[in-house]
Amino acid sequence: MALVIYNPAGGDGTTKQFIEDRVLPLLKTNDVPIAKIVETEYVGHAGVVAFEFVDSTISGPLDIIIASGDGTIHEIISTIALAPSYKNRSPSSPAQVNLVLVPCGTANALYSSLFLPKPDDDPVQYKLQGIHAFIKKTKRVLLTLAITDILTPPKGKGSAPVREKPTVSAVVTSTALHASILHDSEVLRAEIPSIERFKVAAHQNITRWYSGCAKLFPSKSTGVVEIWNPFDKEFVPHAESDEDDPYVDIDGPFAYFLSTVNVDRLEPAFQITPLVTAEPRTGAFLDIVVIRPYRDVSLGGLEAEEERKRFAEKLGEVLRAVYQSGNHINLRYDSAGKVVSEGEGELVVEYFRCGGWEWIPDIEDEKAHLLCNDGHISTIPKGGKVKTMAAAASGESGFIVYV
Repeated sequence: MALVIYNPAGGDGTTKQFIEDRVLPLLKTNDVPIAKIVETEYVGHAGVVAFEFVDSTISGPLDIIIASGDGTIHEIISTIALAPSYKNRSPSSPAQVNLVLVPCGTANALYSSLFLPKPDDDPVQYKLQGIHAFIKKTKRVLLTLAITDILTPPKGKGSAPVREKPTVSAVVTSTALHASILHDSEVLRAEIPSIERFKVAAHQNITRWYSGCAKLFPSKSTGVVEIWNPFDKEFVPHAESDEDDPYVDIDGPFAYFLSTVNVDRLEPAFQITPLVTAEPRTGAFLDIVVIRPYRDVSLGGLEAEEERKRFAEKLGEVLRAVYQSGNHINLRYDSAGKVVSEGEGELVVEYFRCGGWEWIPDIEDEKAHLLCNDGHISTIPKGGKVKTMAAAASGESGFIVYV
């Protein structure tokens, strides 16, 4: 029996019609039994419904059909994964949750990464590829998860930081520009329901820099933090990471700081972490894209406002290159600070692969305290920090997507 959950407010608002006209008839034709069909009514509703379904299913497959965007998928995965009754299920009671995706959100990052879009795709049939994969049951992908903890400052002298309830993500965890874009784009949702609102929000924040520092943690599989070497086309150990001291500290200011699991893109054409698919690897790891303005030596000696305006033009070039099959990871500075695609200059984008990261925002930088988990925005408390670690599920438990 499958549970069907759809978000009527997602994307362009046509999800309910698509479910009724396309998805349900296809399931009926192929004799797929439906346990329940739920239209979400409030933020968090999908997680509640999905958890109740999983918690009440004693045996048999746990199939959840999700017609939504990445935010609803995030709600479902995070709610179920953090529930004690799910983590403690007995061996005779299956803990695998099979997810069937129907892309009805705005960006649909997870879907478009697993079902790579092609220019000649029929829009309706493309959206039904996940349903067809579920019916045929030909292949499944076990998702890697990113576990994020927000640590509030100690309440008293000598006391430890307080750990808030963790969040589980299957797509993206970010701060800096990306988190600001997601934060500000919500105000634009009613006026601009398409992905164009993200570009508007990006323009509003393009001159902003973010003060703070980050620490990268090694992955269990390699024991070090790796960085992409575009000259040799391979990941190599970072110069500061070895067996004796595998951690890498990164100082700001930052323009961009974003990590992904499972996805190489955040929109069908916005291929921000292209090496997730181009250079795949098994195990638990995060791909991280970092852009730090002061790697551009031409900025030195300018007034702060002029520095940010000048770098905003270069950051715009980088973001446009993301839409060019992820070519931003090949960009570098020439001797004059111009962004170019060839040569041996300093790389504009630092592309890391590691087991996790810690972000400590400057206490005075309000925007640096924004955190994005699969589109959900939260705020790091002043004096606090955030830690995100990759976690690979086992074959007996976890979240699996039909592809």
